[in-house]
Amino acid sequence: MNTEVPHASAAAADAALNSTFPKNEDIRAIGEIIRDTRNLSVEEVASILDYQRKNGVRFGEAAIALNLATPDDVLRALALQFNYAFGGEERQRLSPELVALNQPFGQQAEAIRAIRAQIMLRNTAEPGEARVKRALAVISPDAGDGKTFFCANLAVSLAQLGARTLVVDGDLRGPRMHEVFAVSSQSGLSGLLAGRRGDGVIKAVKGVPNLFVMPVGVSPPNPLELVEGPAFGALLQELLGRFDHVLVDTPAGGYGADNAVVASRCGMALIVARKNASRVQSLQDLVQTMIASNTQVAGVIMNEI
Repeated sequence: MNTEVPHASAAAADAALNSTFPKNEDIRAIGEIIRDTRNLSVEEVASILDYQRKNGVRFGEAAIALNLATPDDVLRALALQFNYAFGGEERQRLSPELVALNQPFGQQAEAIRAIRAQIMLRNTAEPGEARVKRALAVISPDAGDGKTFFCANLAVSLAQLGARTLVVDGDLRGPRMHEVFAVSSQSGLSGLLAGRRGDGVIKAVKGVPNLFVMPVGVSPPNPLELVEGPAFGALLQELLGRFDHVLVDTPAGGYGADNAVVASRCGMALIVARKNASRVQSLQDLVQTMIASNTQVAGVIMNEI
């Protein structure tokens, strides 16, 4: 494979792609992206086009068959073409849990998008009614249910729609969002609730337009008191005015009342349980707690992994 493509060669490759797909801009664009990503020569592009014509496959499939591109190259080309966030190799290494970003067309990501659609429908006002904008707390009865995993991936899927999305790490007992998104945790929510300045507490997620994270920062000795105070509710209202979606991760129910307090401040909660692990009574107790605090339950997700 050539390491350099002269200007004339690139123009010739463009002409070959244009002449092959004169009426299909989408496929032509994918071919151009793959060519530029892999630095393909005119001869290599021609061989891909020839294989494509003979076998009746797409450009990307032909490039993979000839070992001139990888499946990740094709996924990245599709993501670029449709302005859809897709994790590169570095992001996959730093944030392996973000399946909605790293494997956006996989089964898990598709399931997350289906749940995203259901949540958005439940948060839509009926005709003639004013829509009340709420933050969404993601809660679970026990540790290890997959709550943080789901909260992070749901946030990615919302940002992929083009909506400004913020993930707030409200788990002041065992924060993990800074690890999941590979951002600094030197300052964050705990400092704001303790009355310190909030410069730089909201971090943009690299490679994912419209997605932001507020980590916990320093884990405080009094987490429940901080979220029970008036500052937390006031902060959420301010954030709802700046973002289209605000998701809040919480401690598991087994660690105390933190998740119930955070959910009541948010106004809406999504419960995550684990198949063959979560107890029915624990789920029922959690739902009853939400009802008693006038928190809307967006649904219950059964995590099967």
